[in-house]
Amino acid sequence: MEVRHPPFAEQVRRQYPDKQVQFWCQDESRFGQQGTLTSIWAMKGTRPVRLKQTEYEWVYLFGAVCPATGDSVGLVAPTANTDLMNVHLRMISEHVGSDVHVVLVLDRAGWHVAKRLRVPENITLLYLPSYSPELNPMERLWWWMKQHNLSNRVYTDYEALFDASCDAWNQLDPQRLMSICRASWVI
Repeated sequence: MEVRHPPFAEQVRRQYPDKQVQFWCQDESRFGQQGTLTSIWAMKGTRPVRLKQTEYEWVYLFGAVCPATGDSVGLVAPTANTDLMNVHLRMISEHVGSDVHVVLVLDRAGWHVAKRLRVPENITLLYLPSYSPELNPMERLWWWMKQHNLSNRVYTDYEALFDASCDAWNQLDPQRLMSICRASWVI
């Protein structure tokens, strides 16, 4: 089966003929002390007990993944806003270098469309339609991380939560990222 790139991809390739064009997906997720409960294995007839934390500390993970290569850039921060989005865009830009032009697929969060947003020259933003999180492959990644790395846990404080979020992101390898974030319309 032949994979056809959307017209937008061809337009960007014509605009930057001397660069390698890569599609990346970007999103943010909040992880906190009121984490996720998930299923676990247990002996038949038993009812396993898990603690559910009720404190209110949170961290935000800004993540960007190239589904074709598994390359990624993450930023853990105390909040999500335009200034931190600018930092994340700069990190992506520096990571891919000057020979690559990134088409960054993202939603329309307030800090993604803010007037103060500074988009590096080697990044073009491609916004998803409003109210369509199912189109962003990053949503699957957040679900996977919450189910496998950040659920059924108690975090003593903000630092423990920050460290756990960093560890969860850093455990992702390119093959896992390609598997979770693959979408035929993005690659």
